[in-house]
Amino acid sequence: MSQSPERSDPSADPRRRIPRTDHLLAQPQVGRASDSLSERVVRDIVRAAQDRARRGEIPPEEVLAEVLSAVGGRSAASLRPVLNATGIIVHTNLGRAPLSAAARGAVQAAAGYTDVEFDLGTGTRARRGAGARAALLAACPEAEDALVVNNGAAALLLATTALAGTGEVVISRGELIEIGAGFRLPDLIASTGARLHEVGTTNRTHLADYTGALGAETGCVLRIHTSNYRVIGFTSEVEVAELTGPCREAGVPLVVDLGSGLLAPEPLLPEEPDVAAALRDGADVVIASGDKLLGGPQAGILLGRADVIARLARHPLARAVRADKLALAALEATLTGPVPPVLRALRQDPEELRERTDRLAERVGGRTVAHDGRVGGGGGAEVPLPGWAVALESDLAAPLRQGDPAIVSTVRDGDCLLDLRCIPASEDEHLATAIDSARGLRR
Repeated sequence: MSQSPERSDPSADPRRRIPRTDHLLAQPQVGRASDSLSERVVRDIVRAAQDRARRGEIPPEEVLAEVLSAVGGRSAASLRPVLNATGIIVHTNLGRAPLSAAARGAVQAAAGYTDVEFDLGTGTRARRGAGARAALLAACPEAEDALVVNNGAAALLLATTALAGTGEVVISRGELIEIGAGFRLPDLIASTGARLHEVGTTNRTHLADYTGALGAETGCVLRIHTSNYRVIGFTSEVEVAELTGPCREAGVPLVVDLGSGLLAPEPLLPEEPDVAAALRDGADVVIASGDKLLGGPQAGILLGRADVIARLARHPLARAVRADKLALAALEATLTGPVPPVLRALRQDPEELRERTDRLAERVGGRTVAHDGRVGGGGGAEVPLPGWAVALESDLAAPLRQGDPAIVSTVRDGDCLLDLRCIPASEDEHLATAIDSARGLRR
């Protein structure tokens, strides 16, 4: 039996109608994509669309539209900006502290060549990150010197490695904490080769527990702020000021890891310790995180006695964990610029927040409900921040997350809650438009 003309005609194969690669790359809109995407990425997008057509997933006539859609909505980085409507200020899953306008500008300026480790006056090598160091010392005069590394865990790693070596790190059992994603600080310390010398019990540790542990094998005494939980009831802990004398007599450095990043007391968080107080109480080194309540970039900050900081800076590990130029620039600008977004959100006036929430609720047909914000990021554990939220239908949460802008809310008791604490007032109209769009997608 002879084949029909349609089957025998090679041109009837739809795959022959798939546009050629050079034709697709020659399209002006595809060419413009090379301003933000590499040639390899653009070619991968073209090949992916062609492959879909070859598999019969789209008609050949839709290949160009598929390519244009892909290059039009694609940026060089996959991270998407979001509006944080959870009321959690230092939200680890959303990148912790949002940078201030001053810090963002500093990052942009530092993106090219900079004098990060160069003296323009003498033309010689200079101390790395001198501006960030000076800004830290100006913001915390109690410190004799400062060192910046890439995050808080790195700061603790460096301190215990340089000070204890393979010796003992004396620490209360009540401070053997686990933070997010199953990360345990005792495991980090043990990974350095140091030996943990646990003292006291989970709920009660006394000065005699520490002094009884001090000896020839002691490398340092470590106090860790239990920032993400509280032990209440029959408890006892030893204050930094009480430990200073015995540590000095034994010639053992006292390291205090505060984590949360407060350089000075915050009236809204009276129970949250700060770096200045710990140094005044006699700590030799205090560790804090730059991207928590300090409101800056991810960074591990070590402040303290000049001789101890110099010892840490000379250790070979310091090179492996040093902060990059972008973090140094953002940290300096956070310290010398206006109040960063984290502190503005923390100090948000409840009545102003109520007025904004009422306006948005009326605009989008929602309800205003009481809603407590939180510090987040392991700071201010169990401290409510009184505020308000717009209550919407719970099934709006998903389309809001997937919209543009992406909005992350909280779903509770059958409501989708939008807390405006962490959202600038300038975004309120965009938020309302996004809610309208989300309702349209749901229908």
